[in-house]
Amino acid sequence: MYRIGTLNKISKIGLDHFTDQYEIVDDINTANGIIVRSQDMHDMDFPDSLVAIARAGAGVNNIPLERCADAGIAVFNAPGANSNAVKELVIASLIMSARNLYDSINWACSLSNDVSSAVEKGKGQFAGHEIAGKTLGVIGLGAIGVKVANAASNLEMNVVGFDPYLGVRAAHDMYPCIEVLQNIEDLLSASDYITVHIPANPKNKDMFNKEVFDHCKDGAVILNFSRNSLVKEDDLLDAINSGKIKQYVTDFPTDGIMCKPGVLCVPHLGASTEEAEDNCAIMAADEMMDFIENGNISNSVNFPSASLGPIRGDEARVAIMTKGISNPVDMAIKMCDSNIITGATGGLKGVYGYALISSSEPFTRIRAAEGVLKVRVMQDL
Repeated sequence: MYRIGTLNKISKIGLDHFTDQYEIVDDINTANGIIVRSQDMHDMDFPDSLVAIARAGAGVNNIPLERCADAGIAVFNAPGANSNAVKELVIASLIMSARNLYDSINWACSLSNDVSSAVEKGKGQFAGHEIAGKTLGVIGLGAIGVKVANAASNLEMNVVGFDPYLGVRAAHDMYPCIEVLQNIEDLLSASDYITVHIPANPKNKDMFNKEVFDHCKDGAVILNFSRNSLVKEDDLLDAINSGKIKQYVTDFPTDGIMCKPGVLCVPHLGASTEEAEDNCAIMAADEMMDFIENGNISNSVNFPSASLGPIRGDEARVAIMTKGISNPVDMAIKMCDSNIITGATGGLKGVYGYALISSSEPFTRIRAAEGVLKVRVMQDL
């Protein structure tokens, strides 16, 4: 029986995906796997029994990835499972900004006498504009960015894109309906609206700073539904106060920008739909079961992908996690040289490696080797 601990409220539909080989437990100190949403895990201690953490969502900045990798704990996420929910919120926020809906609704709610007459006299102060014919710049052409781009195109916006992790030619081939630009400066200067859909990491902290804002079209609106760490807030507020940036719309309120003029904060609702929570939890559960039972890795953020399919009744497998080994598969085969090897796969993600080896006989002896973080045997012969 495998034990799965949960942090935050996890969708029941997702948890129901676990088979009767699994038990949902409250005490994570006995867990083999943990499913988490947004709870910060950086200061948590992990039990020796833990082999996997699955984030029921896309972002993993709440999980200590390197510490988990060093302990041989695979961390999974659920890319794309909440993409439609985020897309809809981005489009709604874009329209809210264009039509001044937030300020106009608050103003309307403040009226108490002769409301109809007051509305007709005062509504002109909130006149906005239509988004059709305006240019939307999409930074990051992953699952969410592409859906936002397609939805905006369907609303008759002009869409340009830039992806720092994807070559221009490849992007053109994958997304022929998006005008993919060579560099971010071209996108910034062309866009009336700029929406950000890239993962946050130490390398792109404060990526949106004074230099980037200076390249923007005057009066541009920036929508950030990725992570707040991407934006240098002091530079942002300066750009808003100068009129360079008309408005900043974000799903990540902070003390520094909350209730500031020109800032519209949404309380982190991007993935907060029943459908997205179900989809993310289902994907997290399926990834975790496949890893625990079969040794297969998909959508891990700290170890490479590897799969030998479902384990057969006449098959044994060993999963070996490494650090600083250039060819983990070759090393794993040598570690298991007393066995008849029937399959091998694996690879590298940075300095961390993974090898999955199958055999037609039980693994009774596995040689020790320097650079090995964890060895896990799965067999039912």
